[in-house]
Amino acid sequence: MENGVYYGDGYSGDGGYMEQEEEWEREGLLDPAWEKQQKKTFTAWCNSHLRKAGTAIENIEDDFRNGLKLMLLLEVISGETLPKPDRGKMRFHKIANVNKALDFIASKGVKLVSIGAEEIVDGNLKMTLGMIWTIILRFAIQDISVEEMTAKEGLLLWCQRKTAPYKNVNVQNFHLSFKDGLAFCALIHRHRPDLIDYSKLSKDNPLENLNTAFDVAEKYLDIPRMLDPDDLINTPKPDERAIMTYVSCYYHAFQGAQQVGFNHYPPYNFIHQPNRQAETAANRICKVLKVNQENERLMEEYERLASDLLEWIRRTMPWLNSRQTDNSLAGVQKKLEEYRTYRRKHKPPRVEQKAKLETNFNTLQTKLRLSNRPAYMPTEGKTVSDISNAWKGLEKAEKAFEEWLLAETMRLERLEHLAQKFKHKADTHEDWTRGKEEMLQSQDFRQCRLNELKALKKKHEAFESDLAAHQDRVEQIAAIAQELNTLEYHDCMSVNSRCQRICDQWDRLGALTQRRRQALDEAERILEKIDILHLEFAKRAAPFNNWLDGTREDLVDMFIVHTMEEIQGLIQAHDQFKATLGEADKEYNLIVGLVREVEAIVKQHQIPGGLENPYTTLTASDLTRKWSDVRGLVPQRDQTLANELRKQQNNEMLRRQFAEKANAVGPWIERQMDAVTAIGMGLQGSLEDQLHRLREYEQAVYAYKPHIEELEKIHQAVQESMIFENRYTHYTMETLRVGWEQLLTSINRNVNEVENQILTRDSKGITQEQLNEFRSSFNHFDKNRSCRLAPDELKSCLVSLGYSIGKDRQGEMDFQRIMAVVDPNSTGYVTFDAFLDFMTRESTDTDTAEQVIDSFRILASDKPYILPDELRRELPPDQAEYCIQRMPAFKGPGAAPGALDYMSFSTALYGESDL
Repeated sequence: MENGVYYGDGYSGDGGYMEQEEEWEREGLLDPAWEKQQKKTFTAWCNSHLRKAGTAIENIEDDFRNGLKLMLLLEVISGETLPKPDRGKMRFHKIANVNKALDFIASKGVKLVSIGAEEIVDGNLKMTLGMIWTIILRFAIQDISVEEMTAKEGLLLWCQRKTAPYKNVNVQNFHLSFKDGLAFCALIHRHRPDLIDYSKLSKDNPLENLNTAFDVAEKYLDIPRMLDPDDLINTPKPDERAIMTYVSCYYHAFQGAQQVGFNHYPPYNFIHQPNRQAETAANRICKVLKVNQENERLMEEYERLASDLLEWIRRTMPWLNSRQTDNSLAGVQKKLEEYRTYRRKHKPPRVEQKAKLETNFNTLQTKLRLSNRPAYMPTEGKTVSDISNAWKGLEKAEKAFEEWLLAETMRLERLEHLAQKFKHKADTHEDWTRGKEEMLQSQDFRQCRLNELKALKKKHEAFESDLAAHQDRVEQIAAIAQELNTLEYHDCMSVNSRCQRICDQWDRLGALTQRRRQALDEAERILEKIDILHLEFAKRAAPFNNWLDGTREDLVDMFIVHTMEEIQGLIQAHDQFKATLGEADKEYNLIVGLVREVEAIVKQHQIPGGLENPYTTLTASDLTRKWSDVRGLVPQRDQTLANELRKQQNNEMLRRQFAEKANAVGPWIERQMDAVTAIGMGLQGSLEDQLHRLREYEQAVYAYKPHIEELEKIHQAVQESMIFENRYTHYTMETLRVGWEQLLTSINRNVNEVENQILTRDSKGITQEQLNEFRSSFNHFDKNRSCRLAPDELKSCLVSLGYSIGKDRQGEMDFQRIMAVVDPNSTGYVTFDAFLDFMTRESTDTDTAEQVIDSFRILASDKPYILPDELRRELPPDQAEYCIQRMPAFKGPGAAPGALDYMSFSTALYGESDL
């Protein structure tokens, strides 16, 4: 399909050729170079036939438009007569003639898809080329047949065979294979060696080769120049339709082609009949020899495969007949694995080889019978029956070998199971005894405490029970060893040796067990003597140590106090603690005395590790060190508490100083803020009076600033002393700073708002009474006195002033438009200035774009444009130049030179356009 158009689908009687052609159709005319080549080639091809009727075409898309020469072309190449053409020159006459031609093509079995007479009459080049290509396929290429191949494949095979002997020629397709011209020259030389000296041609001279072939074909073979050498060389991939068309002319010239198409190609007189006869004879001989060569190849392959298979069977039989083994299960299993590998890996290729051998033999006999050759008799000993007998012998040996392997495996598995049982029990016993002798000979109890020694005795009692239980296993091991000896196990020597080692070790373990029990009993009696002393020490040392640790932590504990009451409470608690130190000293001496007694007993009985107390990790030296620390920390704590008492006394003084000053400054700021807020709400006189009073408050505030600075100095001292609360005042420095800043901000904001209100009043011409009304309404709905209204408050305020805002959807849309005016930044609230500006615009007459346009129209004498001179004459110089620089040129009809568009300029002034 090319741009939504199918060219002729062609005649599909060649069994798939036309389906393949569809791919050519899709790509054929995408490249302009291909279109150019097709146009030239198809024109020459048409003229090679039209000249027989004494005419020709010059432009392929124009000369077929009336259908007359198209019908004439079909009559020449088919030898048949078409219906009489219409001779009129009207469009319907031309369409009728082209339809007659297309109907004739369709009558020859060619299916035309999407090729209509209208496109041909209109000179559609792509459609015209598609139609001519359909004609060439049907009448010049369709009936080409070489060895059961037709059309393109047959023509390609013919070219390959004819050019096969030629150097540098390899015909694989109808585009790149013909680019250098050697393929054309080889086709001519193969049939007319007298016309071209092929040995003098070079692959490096494609232009010379192409011109030589085209000149010789035109001069001696009556084949017109249908291709341009430059186009072929310079096009990366030449158009194969053009080349196929040209090559088909060579085929018909050299093959005679009496039956191609509709017997319209006469035999060429210059082709010598003897050459054709010789070629026919050569083809027949080649065919016979080819059959013989193929039969001989099959015979040789049969002989080779038969020899190889029989030799493999001969080498394999001794291995399958062997019955030798080392009497071990591992050895038999290895043989069994080898046999499985043989069946899985080595034999399958031989099965395939045998099947191939039989198949090749049958194929060979069939080929010989069909070609009238005598039947094939293999070499002696290599007949099919010889191979079959050898194969049966192989399979019989395999079966016997496999049965022997399985029987031997079962016998040795039984013996191996007994050996494994001996090994398992021996391994289990040896694992259990591993380290037992070293454990029984150990003197580990010499370093044990009493509780550890008792645990060792319990552990030893458990071992004695375990030892008695293992007696049965030792007897089983000896019995299995005796049975293996009776059955003549192949490794009886190692079994007997291992059994003897186990029995000897068993005797040693019994003696060592009795000796260790006696040693443990003796050590237990000695350790119990000192255990009571260790326990008493632990009971007294632990609580005393805890008291020491807690006391040390309390004496060095960091404390944070903020009041006199807190520090006085700490001093009183410390005095109570000092009164208990006498009792603590008595307890210390008693505990240390217990340790000295233990040391004496351990030294008397020479007990290793006897000084270690199993009930506690505390030692007498630990307690002595801690008691010394406590007695040294007491006077240090006295000094620390005295220093903190002095600090808190100073902090109390700073609190009173800050509170006294803050309690005066805070109310003053609040009074000023209330007064300024009252003025800002417009409740006191005219705007000028409000502005005057705000200025007076501003001067008073700045005059009061030294009080704030003095308070800041006191606050700095409070912070440096780390004072965080003050019960003498509810004011903090932060709240006073914020109040001070809010006071200044409120004054400045109110001054600005009053000035803006004065400006709005004067510029809009509203009266003081109107202003008071707006202010009164605003203040009424400003419930929290924040000097701003929320959207709901604003809506209520507007309703109170007479606005009609409905509760329906339209009313909400009207209110949202008002909010967009008074709150353009979407802050969520409306200031009095924005409210006042809106109300003044609603209640006063304002300039509009239409009013300005009307004014400019008057200056322009009712023209839709205005001239620069008119602006300079009617306006002040700076305003006139301002307008001239910004007004766009007038683009309407009938404008004078330099005309300016005052309408769009006016709308831009009010934001109603994008200028």
